[in-house]
Amino acid sequence: MTRATPSFMVRLAETEAELRAAQRLRYDVFITELGGGGEMVDHENRLEQDRFDPYFDHLLLQDTAQDGAPIVGVYRLLRDDQAQAMGQFYSEDEYDLSVLRQSGRKLLELGRSCLHPDYRGGTAMYHLWNGLAEYVDQHGIEILFGTASFHGTDLDHLNEPLSLLYHRHLAPEELRVRAQSAHYQNMNLMTEGDINRPRAMRQVPALIKAYLRLGGFVGDGAFVDRSFNTTDVCLVMDTKRLNATQKDIYTKGRNG
Repeated sequence: MTRATPSFMVRLAETEAELRAAQRLRYDVFITELGGGGEMVDHENRLEQDRFDPYFDHLLLQDTAQDGAPIVGVYRLLRDDQAQAMGQFYSEDEYDLSVLRQSGRKLLELGRSCLHPDYRGGTAMYHLWNGLAEYVDQHGIEILFGTASFHGTDLDHLNEPLSLLYHRHLAPEELRVRAQSAHYQNMNLMTEGDINRPRAMRQVPALIKAYLRLGGFVGDGAFVDRSFNTTDVCLVMDTKRLNATQKDIYTKGRNG
């Protein structure tokens, strides 16, 4: 049977059942597919969850062309006022965010972005971004940031893409968050002249490449997250720095 053409709807989770559905998709992607873990992961009920979930807004992507309008994509969003209630941003366990906190600008942390495998490589991510853009407008957000991951923790395998990010996409000083000193992993592992750029870019995950195309930067230092089987970088995007072309990509289809 041919599956119906997707019809997407983006909205925030409103019920406990919707949050559970988001956590179930996260489990399928981050735990089953990528081999991650975590102290609050519920393997019996297949839920990837943590202590931050109650403080985040959860952006959901649903395919209304399918029976039951399943949730096929999620984004976790934490404004600075929500982080104040929590006591910290999620990524502060990995990165020193002082430069952002002291900027006086409105911040939004992004995390746990994932799509069902059947919806990758198409327009699903753009629909999620459209919903995110509306959220950013609604709340007057000025700086977006969050960790994004390379699969695996073998730095010998990742030395080329990490070095490329360091040499070509390091954030300017006013946006340059830094990995916490206790677990700071230098990303400058190769000289720029020794990097095979096409090969390195093939190793950069699609989500990170998408943020770079939008004008995003990476912070100083990586974090090797062995419990999640990932190597994380912190991405930062200043909405004022987006040019017209980048804004069109970011908001593609919002008014269509």
